[in-house]
Amino acid sequence: MIVKKLRLQRGWSQEHLAELTDLSVRTIQRIERGHKPGLETIKSLAAVFEVDLNTFDSGDNGMNAQQLKADEVLAMQYVKGVVEFYSHLLMYVVFSSVFLLNGGWHLEGIHWPFLGWGLGLLMHGLWSHDAFNWITPPKWELKMVEKRLGRKL
Repeated sequence: MIVKKLRLQRGWSQEHLAELTDLSVRTIQRIERGHKPGLETIKSLAAVFEVDLNTFDSGDNGMNAQQLKADEVLAMQYVKGVVEFYSHLLMYVVFSSVFLLNGGWHLEGIHWPFLGWGLGLLMHGLWSHDAFNWITPPKWELKMVEKRLGRKL
């Protein structure tokens, strides 16, 4: 997560960071998800971000989670959910458009799957934009995490 934080602070895309570090985009994605990078990868990242090597080396999970505040992690997770919603929306629009342009709407009963998919898309959008906070408010999630850890986060 620290790589994502540093990347976002600079306004870089994953592709741009991969280009700067001579790493693959897939490697950047893995590191941002918490996979432990190798020494050469750490050196490349430290050089590009102009930080100490220890910034990226924390032992178990590969990234120094103490450098990220809980609210930063929650904000990144929220944005990830919103991005997933917009990619879902784009997939729906593209698929529906191609199907419509090919005359597929004339098939009997074809509107029901699209209606169901649209309803699912609506629920996904509401959920990702925190419209259901009354069901699972953010503080509830934090309390559950702290209860599981047996300590404050």
